[in-house]
Parts: sequence; structure tokens; C-alpha cells
Amino acid sequence: MKFRVIVSLFACVWITFGVLSPCVAAPLAPNIQADAIVTDMAQAFKRGDRKRLTALLPQAKGHPLEPWAAYWELKARLDEASTQEVRAFFQRYPDTYQEDRLRNDWLLQLGQRRDWGVLAEEHPNYRMRDDRELRCYFLTVELMEKGPRANPSIADEVRRNWMAMREADDGCTLAADRLYFNKQFTALDIWRKARLMMEHERPRTARNAVQIVAPEIANAVPDLYNNAEKFLAKNIAAPQKVRQELVVMALVKVASTDPDKADKLMRTKWQPYLTTEERHWMWGVIGRQAAMRLDDDALTYYARVAHDKDLTDDMLGWKVRAALRAGNTPKWPLVESSIIAMNPEARKEPTWIYWHARALLARKKVAPQIQQEANAMLESIAGVRGFYEQLALEELGRKVTAPARPPAPTAEEIEVARRNPSLQRALYAIAMGLRSEGVREWNYATNLVNAEGKVGLMSDRELLAAAQLACDNQVWDRCINTSERTRQTMDFEQRFPMPHKEAVIARAKSINIDPAYVYGLIRQESRFVTDARSGVGASGLMQVMPATAKWTARKIGLTNFMPEQIADRDTNIAIGTGYLKLVLDSFDGSMPLAAGAYNAGPSRSRRWRAPNDGSGPLLEGAIWAENVPFNETRDYVKKVLSNTTNYAALITGQPQSLKAKLGMVGPRDAMAPAENLELP
Repeated sequence: MKFRVIVSLFACVWITFGVLSPCVAAPLAPNIQADAIVTDMAQAFKRGDRKRLTALLPQAKGHPLEPWAAYWELKARLDEASTQEVRAFFQRYPDTYQEDRLRNDWLLQLGQRRDWGVLAEEHPNYRMRDDRELRCYFLTVELMEKGPRANPSIADEVRRNWMAMREADDGCTLAADRLYFNKQFTALDIWRKARLMMEHERPRTARNAVQIVAPEIANAVPDLYNNAEKFLAKNIAAPQKVRQELVVMALVKVASTDPDKADKLMRTKWQPYLTTEERHWMWGVIGRQAAMRLDDDALTYYARVAHDKDLTDDMLGWKVRAALRAGNTPKWPLVESSIIAMNPEARKEPTWIYWHARALLARKKVAPQIQQEANAMLESIAGVRGFYEQLALEELGRKVTAPARPPAPTAEEIEVARRNPSLQRALYAIAMGLRSEGVREWNYATNLVNAEGKVGLMSDRELLAAAQLACDNQVWDRCINTSERTRQTMDFEQRFPMPHKEAVIARAKSINIDPAYVYGLIRQESRFVTDARSGVGASGLMQVMPATAKWTARKIGLTNFMPEQIADRDTNIAIGTGYLKLVLDSFDGSMPLAAGAYNAGPSRSRRWRAPNDGSGPLLEGAIWAENVPFNETRDYVKKVLSNTTNYAALITGQPQSLKAKLGMVGPRDAMAPAENLELP
């Protein structure tokens, strides 16, 4: 496989010192020795071994991945490199991913050094424009030049970037500090950032925010984070002697782990000492945490907020989820008012468009104009591209069908993609085992470089050709991701490929599980990368953990199983589908519950149902999925079910219902024994 890919890629091109030239000799064969040098350099770069990189670089000259080798060597010593040396690299590897990647790294370093002159001079040449910290550095330069006369839109952009970042960030913190100095940020803007970081367990980032507005108390933040309850208890007798902003941060920290305790502290002591906005924020935090625990009290906490404008979009999102889950019939008026209170950008998300339309249609009396408004909302997102798009389609009375396939890329279009230097390097890197580097270069090429190799979006036809190039080389993750980026044209078979079809369908039929469900899960788990391995040790197409593989092998009667067998394709499929079938049967055939269990564990999926006394509500599967507390698992469940619906449309050729696959989710019968699917 490795050799076939490399030979086909370089049949008509040769790269020398980063320059693409026509072939004048036989097709380029893989050079195992040269490949080993580049692989060695990749490992040295990860170790931070500067000497090894410098020693090996001359041997990488002329290799197809020479730009990567040169990038690793210079990046490793960028803190010592001169401006002339950096710019020489740009000239040697123009219009490459590595040129722009190094420019990104260098500009960040210039920002950290406060070298604003060179940063402003070089920033216009930066193509990726996807680094928020770097963007904040550039905006800081503009803020310093124009002061309070700077465009107000800068403040809005910095606020969005800064609030979204979780880690300590010099660039956006610096920009926020400058905006506060210019009186374009208020103290409340800064304190809200600190509160958010306390809730997300980022004390260093919270401290950096406090340093802007109250440097005299910034050093108290780490201790407050580690001992929030002790801080509140120590100051409970004399609240007027302590900064109330610190009280709010301490209460936020308590609420992040125990919303009931934070509620008690608010009601019995601290509420009178806080401003209206601070009280509303605290009830929003407590309500959000309670909603994430699926507590019935969540809406009670939210009800103490008089003005939803004091809540963040995240708090409002969890208020919507709690209202959807509140009994057999959602509290639709609360769903509607909470979505209306969100920022305009948040309201554009398909999630909230769908539930807003549903809330309008659920009114006791739906006037014709309201019906039209709701239908227009649904039409604006209806389609087959995702979970809520499919639900909107069904709400309008239509089912999911596979769209007609567009004309396949022509031989000329495929040839243009094959000649793209970045795509060539990407596929070569992936074939060598440097998947991370290959994926980044591929994404750069398909996001920023058109068929002529110039900065600009690829057209739909160019994207389809690039995707087909990846498909033909069995690089399925790039095939899918590239095809998904088309804007008007959709090739369903590219987006939802079925590698290993005979093995998957035969195994699914043998254990009586829907092959579309298996494909929907594999697509989300590994994008069909057979040697995929997660950071926690899950392996293969179905991303099976070693302990799960061993346990499942015993359950399904797979004798003489050895841990290393999980890398074998057929064994991986057998164990992954076997475990999925066990989970699915345990949840009475509920696809969303089984998907949640596959991702987060059966005990969690069971716990996310209503209480086991049989008195809980019967929920739409979509409402249950939207209320999954873990962001990753919530997204996972929705994508697996959406994938499943599309695969079913392809496999059967018949219209499909996502709602039917979601079903209804109710409390587990307290009298029914549950099979223990937890690992011993």
C-alpha cells in the first residue's frame, strides 16, 4: 500500500529543494533510506533534539518532504534564529504549508517579544489566519496606534476570541488589557472572563484576567481556586471586608462541583451582598450545573434570574435543554424565550433554529403567520447534512433520501489535484506514517489553496477531485472531510464511503445488527483509518479499548484472543460489533442510548435516563441526545445517528426517518434486571 501510493503520486512530478518540476526520468520510487532520515527527524522534533535535526537536515535535501524537514529544524531553534534566516526560509519554500506554518510560529514569537514593527510588516503575508492569539496580537498593534479611536468592532472581535479561549493566552489577554485601558472594555467584561475560567477550572487564565482589572488581588486567585469553601467560610462573618468579585469567583468554583451547596450559600448568606448582575450570573451558573446533572431543580434555579440578558449563551443553552426535558411535555414557552435571549450568532446554530421552530409550532394557538415563520426556520436548515438538518426535513413532512450523485470528477480535474504540491506531500507523509503532518498539510491545501496553487477557496469541483484523489488512495478521513466542505454540490458516496463492505455487512448480518448503524459508528470513531489509535489507547476501525476487547472476546466466544489481535481488521470489526450488539440489546434496541454507551460507558448512558423508579418522563430521542451532559458524547450520539440515517438511505435506496431511529427514551423499568456491561 505504502509503495503503491508513493509511486502513483510522483509519476509525473519531481520536487527538488521545494520547487515543483516536470519529470524527465522514470517514476519516482520510494527511497527507504531517505524516508528513514525524515522519520528520524520527525521523532527528533518531537523530542526537541536540535542537534540531531541540524545534523540530519543535509541528508533530507531533495526528499519530497524536504519542506517538513527544513521546518522542523528551524522551528526547533526559532528562538535563536535571525530575521534574515527566517525570511530566507520563506523565500526557499514559497506558497507551502511549511512557509505559512513557520510564519505563524514566528509571528507569535514576535508578539511575545513585543516586536510590533516586524509583526505589522509581516502579518499581511500570513495566509492561514486561523490563530486567535496571533489575531489578537495584530489587533493590539491597531489598538496602540489608534487608541480610543479604534473601530468598536475590534472590541467585539477580541471579546469573542478571548471569551472562547480556555488556556492562558498572552495575545488576547494583552488586547483585553489595552481595550480596558482605552475604556472600550468594562471591568465587568474582565470579571466575566475570570468567572468563566474559574468554572472551567482554569485558575491561571482567571488570574491573568484579574491582573488586568485588580492586580492587587490577582495572586489570591490560585488559593481561592484550591480552597473556595474555606475562603467563603473565613469571610462569612464580615463580607463587607472582602472584594465581592472574589466571592462570586469562589461561589462559581463551589457551584462547578456542588450546585446544591452553592445554592445554599447564596440563599443563606451571600445573595444580599452581590449586585443584581452577580446574583443572576450565580443562579445561571448553578442552573447550568444542575441542568448538566439532569436535576429537576435546574429550572427552579433559573427562575431566580429576572433578566436572561445577564446569562451567557451557554447558560441559556442549558436552560433550553432543561425546559425540553421537563416532563412528558417540554416547557415550550421557556424554550422559546431562552433562545430569543441568546446572541444573534448563537441563534443561527441549527440546534436552536430547530428547537425555536418547534416551540413556535407548539403554541396553543398557532396563527398562520407563526406557522409560516416556523416553517421558514425549518426550511433554512432542512437537508441531509447533519442531525438537526435531517430533523427539520422530517418536521416539514419529508424523509431523508440520498441525493443524486453529481458527475464524477473528470480525468483532467483529478490530474490537477494530483499535481497539487501540498496534496502530494500530504499523501506522501501519510503513506510514510507521518499522519499528523499529512493531515495538516492536506487541510491547508483544501482550505486555502485553489487548483492554481494560489490562496483562495477551492471550488466544489476542485474539492470533489481532491476528495476523490484521497478516496482512490484509501485515505478515507481526508476523502470524507474534503467532500464535506463542498458548498452547493454533494457527493453522498464520497461523504459516506463503505470501505471493507463485505466484512462489515457480513458481520453485521451474522449478529443481527443494522449495517448502517455499524457504518455510522465507524465513520465517527475512526473515519475508516484502520491503524487509528486514540490518546487513551483505543485502536482500529471501531476504536476498541484493550480491556473492552478482552472482555468482549470472552462474551462472544472468541477463543485464544491476544491483545495484539485488535490491530487486525476483521478481529477489530468482530469485537467492535460484538460489543455494540451487547450494548444495544442491553438498552432494548435504543440506538441513541447504545451510541452514548459506546462512547462514554453503559453506566453513564443508563444514568442519563430518567430515575429508575419508573416515574420519569418519556422523552423524544432527540431531547435525550441534546441533554447528554458530556459535550463530546452529545456530539458523538447526534453524528452517529445522523450518519446511520444517511448510510441506511444509501444501502437500502429507500427514504429514511431519523426520528424513527431515535425513538423515545424513558426511565428503565426498576423491576427489570440490567445486564452488567461494565468491565470487571
